[in-house]
Parts: sequence; structure tokens; C-alpha cells
Amino acid sequence: MDIDKIEKGFRMVMEGLGLDLNSPHLKDSPQRTAEAWQQELCSGLREPPPVIQPYPIEEGFKPGLIALQHIPVKSLCAHHFLPFMGHAVVAFLPDQSYCGLSNLSKVVDHFARRPQLQEHLTHDIARFMETTLAPKGVGVMIRASHACMEMRGVNHPGLMTTTTFLGVFENDATLRAEFMSLADDGGGN
Repeated sequence: MDIDKIEKGFRMVMEGLGLDLNSPHLKDSPQRTAEAWQQELCSGLREPPPVIQPYPIEEGFKPGLIALQHIPVKSLCAHHFLPFMGHAVVAFLPDQSYCGLSNLSKVVDHFARRPQLQEHLTHDIARFMETTLAPKGVGVMIRASHACMEMRGVNHPGLMTTTTFLGVFENDATLRAEFMSLADDGGGN
């Protein structure tokens, strides 16, 4: 990432809006904004994905569905670069291994920290879990409100829900229903 270009870009936006860059409240805003975008809002573009430490499943143990609910999602819509925020539910049915639950939260946060569409974020999280843990299946649901809809356009609040189902979740209606029950009961919204 080129922080100097980011800073220049925000300076140009502020100038284009006719803001007084000599104002004590605005004079350092291009630099502060560039740092926030580089270090936090888009950190998923520069940092590698989290390393997930898989733990082997002990012989004779057959774990069921593992799910983490209420995972905060804070991202940027690629269409207007305005935030969308909500919660995710990530679940997987282990095959040979599983992982610590905090890993699921780290994965969501990593992939959320970049401009994108919510549909792609949901899919990217599921694919990463599938590739990293090789579970029997993965289910991901995100529910989020979008500032691009609430602050412009129709100017209405709304909650967008996206899902991705991989592996056994694709064809097992009972497993999908169990996931949806967890998601509807504790999706955080």
C-alpha cells in the first residue's frame, strides 16, 4: 500500500468538497485518514491471512456442528467505499481436525478489512475455512446494514443477509436447517 498516495487522494477529496484544509480540525485529516485506511480499515489487503492451528480429532470422538455466532463484521462496500457492519455466524462440520473458536473470529476480521461486496466476503470466509481445515462442510452467514443504502440512494435502513454453504451443507437439508436455526437464534442482530 502506498500511504502517500492515500493521503494525497483524501486531500484531493477534501479540496474537491471545498473544505478549508487550514482549519485546525482538518489540517491533519488527510494524514490521519490515510493512516486509518492503511493500518485498520484495509489491513486485510496488506496482512497475510491468520494462521489456523488445526487440532486432530481424537480416535472415537465424533464432533457435531461447531459454530461461532455474533462475530463482528466491519467492512467497506466496494461500490461507494462506505461502511457496512453487522455480525457473522461461521460453522463447520469437522472431518479430521478442528480449531480454536477465536480463529473463526480472526478469519472474519481479516477478510472483512478491505473494500468488497458482502456476498464476496461471505464466500471468501467459507472458502478459506474449507481450504484451511478441510472439514466435511462449512456454513457462513453475514447480516449487515449498509451505509451506502442508509445514507444515500433510498436513505432507508435495511439488513442484508448473505450465506455460503460448502461441502455437506450444500446437499444436507437437516444440517443446513440446524445452521439456520443457530444463525436465526444468535446471529447478533
